[in-house]
Amino acid sequence: MTGADLSRVDGIFSPLADAKSPGCAVLVRKDGKTVFERGYGVRDLRSLTLIDIHTDFRLASFTKQFTAMAIMLLVHDGKLRYDETLTEIFPEFPAYGRAITVRHLLTHTSGMPDYGELMEGGPWSETRQIQDDEVLALLEKQSAGLFPPGTSWMYSNSGYVVLGSIVAKASGMPYEEFLRRRIFVPLHMDDTVVFVKLKNSVPDRAFGHTKGPDGFQETDQSAASATLGDGGIYSNLEDLAKWDSALEKHTLLPESDMRPAITPAKLADGSETTLPPARGSEDRGRRPIAYGFGWFLDPYNGRARMYHAGGTRGFVTMIQRFTADKLTIVVLANRTDLDVNQLSLQVADLFR
Repeated sequence: MTGADLSRVDGIFSPLADAKSPGCAVLVRKDGKTVFERGYGVRDLRSLTLIDIHTDFRLASFTKQFTAMAIMLLVHDGKLRYDETLTEIFPEFPAYGRAITVRHLLTHTSGMPDYGELMEGGPWSETRQIQDDEVLALLEKQSAGLFPPGTSWMYSNSGYVVLGSIVAKASGMPYEEFLRRRIFVPLHMDDTVVFVKLKNSVPDRAFGHTKGPDGFQETDQSAASATLGDGGIYSNLEDLAKWDSALEKHTLLPESDMRPAITPAKLADGSETTLPPARGSEDRGRRPIAYGFGWFLDPYNGRARMYHAGGTRGFVTMIQRFTADKLTIVVLANRTDLDVNQLSLQVADLFR
């Protein structure tokens, strides 16, 4: 890797933001070392504080890999089983939960109804946000899932909210406290937090923005921004470099315990998982999708990788780990007009 390579990384991002616009933070790690970390733009339009390596962004669904790790730690501790069913953990859950296992929830094969759709017409808003226990209550009011567990694949935020509640139930402590004690503190991820309003705060916080006809507007919260297991973590480049190092070195779990997380799930009949057709689409073809526990596992141009994006009101995020190349790229943005997947792949292409 040369200085020219790194200047080309900067060349991808420097035109995207300035000292008066929201922007992004970029991390590149190669062969176990951080080789590039830089911020672009500002945390918010009120203070115009510049984004740097300590700026905390809402990770959104990037959070799911941490929720999966929490579940794996509890399985390692003997406090949970992958084949444990929802009704074993929450006896009050309706009958359709008898066939849903922890593994189904981890791999998006549970058929769990989408809580975002169930919220429609409810009392929730930016100032009255839905909580994890309310998501569980909505799901408990349903009589059936979208499909029998293990028979199809559908990305499920509901499943990961429920996994967050399972972490709390199995560990005997709040989800945010379990992650703090078992992941963030051991890895010295000192500025990473599962944000719970009125209970804790986010250091060096970036606020989310959306670009409209009149420029950027702060759009930091939605009615679903308070749920935890599917997207509640805030973190920064410095801490995510520590997370990447821990994944590489198997600091939290032995390699054998981590293996299920990076093994593509299969359906009950042994077939590979596929993306469902888009709603309203006439396309009946089903494209393969590989997902483990909190990680997508599809290769890119023949290069093995584990990756996950995040997207919520005002934020988009991405981590790409090219495991055989020992290359990791993280892009965190506090604006939704940036294609963080494409940007991170542009970086990956520099290090072939």
